[in-house]
Order: sequence, then C-alpha cells, then structure tokens
Amino acid sequence: MSTMEGDLLHTVETGSISASRRFWGYAALWVSAAWLAASFMLQSSHDLGWTQLGFENWRPVLYAYFIWAAVLCATRVVIHGEAGKKALFVLPAALFVVSMVVFPLFFALWVGFSDWNLASPTGRQFNGLDNLRQMLGDAFYLNALINMLYYARAIVVEYAIAFGLALLLSQEIVARKFWRVTFLLPLMLSPVAVGWMVGKSMLETRFGPIARLARWLGWENPSFFGDPLTAKLSIMVMDAWTFIPFMMIMLLAGLQSLSREVLEAAEVDGATKWQRFWQVIFPLMLPVSVTAVMIRIIFKLKLADIIITVTAGGPGGATDSVTSFIYREYRDRSNVGYGTLLALVYLVIIVIGMTTLINISDRIVKRMTGRI
Repeated sequence: MSTMEGDLLHTVETGSISASRRFWGYAALWVSAAWLAASFMLQSSHDLGWTQLGFENWRPVLYAYFIWAAVLCATRVVIHGEAGKKALFVLPAALFVVSMVVFPLFFALWVGFSDWNLASPTGRQFNGLDNLRQMLGDAFYLNALINMLYYARAIVVEYAIAFGLALLLSQEIVARKFWRVTFLLPLMLSPVAVGWMVGKSMLETRFGPIARLARWLGWENPSFFGDPLTAKLSIMVMDAWTFIPFMMIMLLAGLQSLSREVLEAAEVDGATKWQRFWQVIFPLMLPVSVTAVMIRIIFKLKLADIIITVTAGGPGGATDSVTSFIYREYRDRSNVGYGTLLALVYLVIIVIGMTTLINISDRIVKRMTGRI
C-alpha cells in the first residue's frame, strides 16, 4: 500500500486519542456550554425584573447557542475521532431543529404566561395563570373550538365526494385527462383568492350571480353570510371546493396502484360491483384513505384564510375558527400574550386529538385489511 493510499484510508479510533486532546476538547465544550447557560440565566433574570443586568434583547443568547453548537460539532471529532464524524451526519440537523422549533416553543410558553399588549406602554409583564383563567371564561374562544368540530365533521362528506370522483376518473371515460385537470383547478387557487372570487363576488347579496339565481328560484332575500347557520355552511362549501381535489388525487393514485389480479379474481368469483367495492377495493384503500383524511384534518384545523377574507368571524363569531380568532386577537387587540396562550392550548388539543385518531384508525385498518 502506498503512502497516499494509507493517508486516504487513515481513521482516528477512539483508543488512539491522547489524553491532552480529550482534555482540551471537553474544556472547550464546557466553556461554551457555561457561556450559553450564563447568558440564558442572565437574560431570563433581566426579563423577570430580578436584576438590572442583562441584554437589550435575546440576540446575544442566540449567538451563544450558535457558538455552543459549532463547538459541540467540532469537539465530537476531537474527543471521539471517527465515531464523532459519524455523529456529524445527524447532529447539525438536530441542533437546527432545536433552534427553529424547540427554542421558539419555549419562548412561546414564556410569552403565553405574560400580559403583553403591544398598545400598552408598560411592555410585557409576567402574569402567571391569568391568561389561562381568562381563556376558560372566554365564550368566543370556546365557540371557536366548537365550530372546529362542525368544520371537521364536513370531512366525512368531502371524503365521500373525493372517493366518488376518484372512482369516476379511474374509469375509461371520454376526455379523462381533461376532467382530471379540471377537477384539480380549485386546488391550484389560494384560499384567499377563493374567498374573494366566490365569497365576495359570486355569493354577494345584491349583484352576485348565485344570489340572483336564488332570488329567481324564490328566495326573496338571499343572504349567505347574514344567518349563522347559512354562513357556516357557506364557509364549509368554499373550503370543501378548494380541498376536495387534494383528497381526490391521493385516492386516485391509490386506486391506480391496486392489484388488477385481485379485482379480476373477485369478478371471476361472481362478486357484484358493490361487493367488489365494499369487500375488496374499500379495505385495500384504507391506508391511503386514512392518510388522505388525516392530512385533510390537519389542513382543516388551520382553516382561517377564507373566514378572515369573507366573514371576519361573523356574524357574531358564528363562523370563527380557532385560527381566525387567534389572528384577530393579535391583529385587532394586539394582545400577544393572551393570543400566544390560546395558540399553545390549541396545539396541545391538536396533538392529543391527532394521536388518538391515528391510534384508532390504525386499529380499524388492521382489523379490516385482515379480513381480505
């Protein structure tokens, strides 16, 4: 083996690292960690009013974190040699997630338990559980949570329509490619554009074409957003029109990937079209269906654009979603502390609810697919 080849294949094993190299590696790591901890504690004490010492903002703490992260990555190689190099494939990504997700989440907790109104000259003040008590007595926030249950229930109808369209477009029909593109058009539009195009224009009470058609059919004073129930249904229809194509394309892809041998075997056994669908196609499509529905639920829980554009939560909060209510809490009332707490509580509800739904759906899929 030549000298060049030996250099290219050279690795630093853990046992060959000197004690002094380990010492300086650990020293650099502990110094950077101590600097980060001291910066964090100093700034926290300053913001809580416990001491006058501190920084103008949290930027120096962020710089200290970046320096600690760089030292951590470097010292992994210095201390552990070749094993440390392997850690570098994962460690920078993990540190990035901590800086962009974990740290903002803890900062949101910090803000959520504070009285921070941007219109107040006193700035942010820690107020303990006051925001939580205010939330428990906030009828508008509780109403928005209940509205989300109504909006989420519409996904059952959306799924049925999407499955029907997917079945139709999977058949050999005339101009099948044209219809596929046509049904996907609403998904290409922004929800804000849908709100203006449909909610503000087509459903406009005086001059909207749909309102004129309603008057022609006998509805004397068509007001799609004046009555709470009608307004809520109108929001559901616009949101469904936008996102049904999303579920349709996922279900269509699932249908096209089904084994033709299984379907042909069911047909040879004398199964009717309904039996082939209910006993073969539907169980085989359950994994794709669950994925499509879960993703749709996530999109539904973020519903805000259409509501903000068309009704602004009205009439009287009847169409409010949690996201649109929190948005107005920030924009109209400048109440950053209370709005942040509402968002954190909503996040906890989503995590618990989605985890429960995933576990239940996983059991249902295993039970039904086991019958095939």
